[in-house]
Amino acid sequence: MDILRIIIAILLPPAGVFLQEGLGKHFWINILLTLLGYIPGIVHAIYIIAREDRRPV
Repeated sequence: MDILRIIIAILLPPAGVFLQEGLGKHFWINILLTLLGYIPGIVHAIYIIAREDRRPV
């Protein structure tokens, strides 16, 4: 499932973060980063998806 989220994060970074975290602070941070530059949004989204300390869903 992480591979699918990473692919989505590359195409549309906020969607990848939304699938991982929901409408929390990381989603809004990613929206801001994506508006400032597409690449920072992708990097943040992949970091959120790949990190080890995941929130229970």
